[in-house]
Amino acid sequence: MMNELNNFVKLRNLEFNVHLMRAAFRRIAKIQDFDDGGRKVKYISGISLNKIPNDKKSTKGKNVWGRYWTKPDHTGKEVERADSINEEAYTEFVSEFNDTYIKYVYDCLSKKYLLGRVRILKKEPRSTLSWHRDPEPRLHIPIITNPGCRMVIENNALHMPADGGVWIVDATKYHNAFNGGEEDRIHIVATLPRFKFQ
Repeated sequence: MMNELNNFVKLRNLEFNVHLMRAAFRRIAKIQDFDDGGRKVKYISGISLNKIPNDKKSTKGKNVWGRYWTKPDHTGKEVERADSINEEAYTEFVSEFNDTYIKYVYDCLSKKYLLGRVRILKKEPRSTLSWHRDPEPRLHIPIITNPGCRMVIENNALHMPADGGVWIVDATKYHNAFNGGEEDRIHIVATLPRFKFQ
């Protein structure tokens, strides 16, 4: 079922049509703007694909990001950033996107995994994330990428190609992602609140 490479797992026997995902992404991006989480930074932003039922705020602002830990300076002291989010409460797909191929992707994933927040994340060109760790692993499906995109977990770096493949990454370890190319990197990213790396 899985092909393991250090902190990255590519799922076997689970693949989606990347051309249909790209077309669906373009439709969704016409309906919904990317949200930078209220941080007024444009190097990373997201579109929420699911929500907490009857909670319009669950797809906006700080709820696009959630809690993480980082070591921001030379002291190496870890600090917590943002608020904790009840990932398991995100049970409803955003209805405006129901007639897209991404709804099919979401339904397939939901049958195999307990999903938390599911988002389309955009990483702008020539930018990087902070060195940080998250509360739970993440599932990644690259939709648009380039050879200059890498995710680094501890001392391991990997380029995830946009070939329809599905990856699970151990985001509970310190990591970052960078886009060294000249076009946006677009991934579907889902939190996996109960997934455990062996």
